Amino acid sequence: MKDKIKQLANDLAGEFVANRRHLHQNPELSYEEFKTQQYVAARLKEIGITPTEIANTGLVATIEGNNPSSKIVALRADMDALPIVEANDVPYKSLNQGVMHACGHDVHTASLLGVSKILYNLRNEFDGTVKLVFQPAEEKAPGGASVMIAEGALLNPAPSKMLGQHVAPNIPVGKIGFREGMYMASADELYFTVKGKGGHGAMPELGIDPVLITSHIIVALQQIISRNRNPRYPSVLTFGKVIANGATNVIPNEVYVEGTFRAMDEVWRADALARIKKMAEGIAESMGGTCEVFIQKGYPFLKNEPELTRRMKGAAVEYMGEENVIDLDIWLAAEDFAYYTHHVDSCFYRLGTRNEEKGIISGVHTPTFDIDESALEIGAGLMSWLAVSELAL
Repeated sequence: MKDKIKQLANDLAGEFVANRRHLHQNPELSYEEFKTQQYVAARLKEIGITPTEIANTGLVATIEGNNPSSKIVALRADMDALPIVEANDVPYKSLNQGVMHACGHDVHTASLLGVSKILYNLRNEFDGTVKLVFQPAEEKAPGGASVMIAEGALLNPAPSKMLGQHVAPNIPVGKIGFREGMYMASADELYFTVKGKGGHGAMPELGIDPVLITSHIIVALQQIISRNRNPRYPSVLTFGKVIANGATNVIPNEVYVEGTFRAMDEVWRADALARIKKMAEGIAESMGGTCEVFIQKGYPFLKNEPELTRRMKGAAVEYMGEENVIDLDIWLAAEDFAYYTHHVDSCFYRLGTRNEEKGIISGVHTPTFDIDESALEIGAGLMSWLAVSELAL
């Protein structure tokens, strides 16, 4: 079976690249993937697979092997792009000005389309069912995964295992990365409005300085990380936007602050968010002002089920060779695949796309992000092999 998958992946590699380039040229933002949905649906129907629309711009479909109810494995690809102006000078450059597939979701979607064709051709040679999940809106809260789950993407049929892959521009093409257990962080957005009483900078005693209050809040909140967090669980609190709109001699009436909180444990996450709110409000009140705190809850932390991940890593070694399968470190970026990992045993792994000789070195979410397209043959072939390996157990 492994050799058949490799041969099909090699034979179809040109098709994978064509799909990826079409998707890259026609990116759509989160919750707006209507043309992408139409394109994916058309390609699936050409294969012989009938998809079902879900979550407005998403799709689900199944490939049934022999004894289809014996075991069900779900495979996920996300489809949305980012609001970035592409700076690459390539034939497949984005035609949608200001929108770009800068996070590799075009790769994920093209790879899963490739998996669809490979496994449909081999459907009489494996037992069980492969469920295809083409998901919108990974890049924007509340996250398309949460909507897909709410609308039944994990039902009828319900998978017992789920796999997802993501491009890794820091890993050379031809290599794959895995990590058991906690892997990626939850991500919550913090919005503070600190209010005081503005006035002349030379007469601060007549006002209540919200800039000073804000500085105390930002510094003090770091002790939640350094003194309340269990050191075994990584966590980050960062403030990246502070707007005062005063002047050299003007104390403003209020200061606006935005930040992010990231965690690798849901109990600690809830506790820390409560502490952040209480401390910010309390400091402001003690200094004569107020602090309005709004917390936009984001994605949960992503956990890879250890035994499943161990099996998938072993299967990847069989497919790729031991020298091409690496261990990943914890990464405090966020990914809405995390929602699935809290509902079904899951494995989320990384697909190397870097090629320094070709100058393909830019990170995700940058205007010059691109991939070595030979990763598409690997991505489609490996995911097909991982799926049938798990179904065979």
